[in-house]
Amino acid sequence: MQCGRPLLMRQPFAPDAFDQVIVGCANQIAGEMNVARVAALRLGCGEQMPAWTVHRNCGSGMQSLDDAFRAIAHGDMDMVLAGGTEALSRAPLILANDATEWLAEFQMAKTPGQTVKALTQFELGFLSPEIGLKQGLTDPFTGMSMGQTAEELAHRFGITRWQADDYALESHRRLAKAQEEGWLEGEVEPMFAPDGTVYDHDDGVRPDSTIEALGKLKPVFETYGDVTAGNASQVTDGACWIILASDEAVSRHGLTPLATIRDSEWAALDPRVMGLGPVLASSPLMTRAGLSLDDIDLWEINEAFSAQVLACLEAFADADFCREVLGLDAPVGSIDRARLNIDGGAVSLGHPVGTSGTRIVLHLVNALRRTGGKRGIATECIGGGQGGAMLVEVA
Repeated sequence: MQCGRPLLMRQPFAPDAFDQVIVGCANQIAGEMNVARVAALRLGCGEQMPAWTVHRNCGSGMQSLDDAFRAIAHGDMDMVLAGGTEALSRAPLILANDATEWLAEFQMAKTPGQTVKALTQFELGFLSPEIGLKQGLTDPFTGMSMGQTAEELAHRFGITRWQADDYALESHRRLAKAQEEGWLEGEVEPMFAPDGTVYDHDDGVRPDSTIEALGKLKPVFETYGDVTAGNASQVTDGACWIILASDEAVSRHGLTPLATIRDSEWAALDPRVMGLGPVLASSPLMTRAGLSLDDIDLWEINEAFSAQVLACLEAFADADFCREVLGLDAPVGSIDRARLNIDGGAVSLGHPVGTSGTRIVLHLVNALRRTGGKRGIATECIGGGQGGAMLVEVA
């Protein structure tokens, strides 16, 4: 709500002027199911406002934009409030399977003897529930955690620990500079705690970190791996809203468009290498639009893991990969790092899963306007083996 209210207060129309509210969320809490409807009511959009929540893991926030964009393009709607939200700090605790089975047996006991028997089978380990987020970040098909999929990519493309740490360090420094220069003003809203404390910036950034300090961190997912807490995205909470409108709605309300969504693409691949999703989604997007890498001024590739982003860069430039996987006669090419995640990313800022797809599109638009660019692609890997990409042009 602290994200949406300032946005709506700046608009020349009432909150009930939207046709629908769409929100992406990957981990809805039990007390706020269909969080889009809850948000719409709390933002004053009115009881008559239809609202629905979309879930595509890391692509949830971008999915909300895609659904709104296509509904408007098809003429079904004029104006939509779309976004993403995630409260990973409130991920539920889940009982282990054996504890659940014991609890069911205990509750089904009908005689004193059955109750005593169930009590004798109780184990202290039943009192140690598992964090639901851990299960959510583990692929049910392969049994691999998301970090292990990044390790797989590091191995396949020869990404070293030093390269991953160096990329992470650059992400932190870029975000720190963006905060210092005020480039995020108007994009990042301050948060107010119940006691009145104001939080005006994300505090996960560590500009004073060094490659030596990062190098001392132990691998998290594989004993001899390269993925650490320092070169992986941070687990955070977050929310982001974007208003999408037709030309008619823009004219009717006297709005000033920031950018236009030109196209989007979704792709799927082996969950073991889900981190390559951005390559599979972005390539056909560019082909359909007749664009090359030189035509894309800025890129936002969500930083799930440093090694994962670097693997995508390698895949774009790999002739064999582009031929065998993308069906192209030549490699897509090398993305200039000076055009990629120019203000840092999820490694330094955090990755609130359902929010990130919306956030990277919004930031891409703002970065293009600030730098004088015209065209950009926001893309992300998606747990479960998918990828999403969105092509935008600034107004």
